[in-house]
Amino acid sequence: QVQLVESGGGLVQAGGSLRLSCAASGRTVSLYDMAWFRQVPGKEREFVAAIRWSGDIYYTDSVKGRFTISRDNVKSTVNLQMNSLKPEDTALYYCAARGASNSYLGRLSEYKYWGQGTQVTVSS
Repeated sequence: QVQLVESGGGLVQAGGSLRLSCAASGRTVSLYDMAWFRQVPGKEREFVAAIRWSGDIYYTDSVKGRFTISRDNVKSTVNLQMNSLKPEDTALYYCAARGASNSYLGRLSEYKYWGQGTQVTVSS
């Protein structure tokens, strides 16, 4: 069992940066694949970025070169550094975890543990 708590969301102008953090309690994040998803009202939750238990990293195409996911196994946190933010990045961002696996990282249904979400709003 793992509990996830996100922080770091807020309001920022286009072109600005935010750093999201996900604190995991109960188990160390090194035992899990960790991911960030986001959701806009009326739309499905979509994959943003993930880091596999082995350290492999994946991004959705729209954030490549702008977002960076990282993991601190000692602090049991997963971070998402978001640079060059665009209005279309506005969403509720969720941290998620699943047991270590070698399967595709972007499938929402495979994640068992979820945080409550943190709002990111990018103004134009």
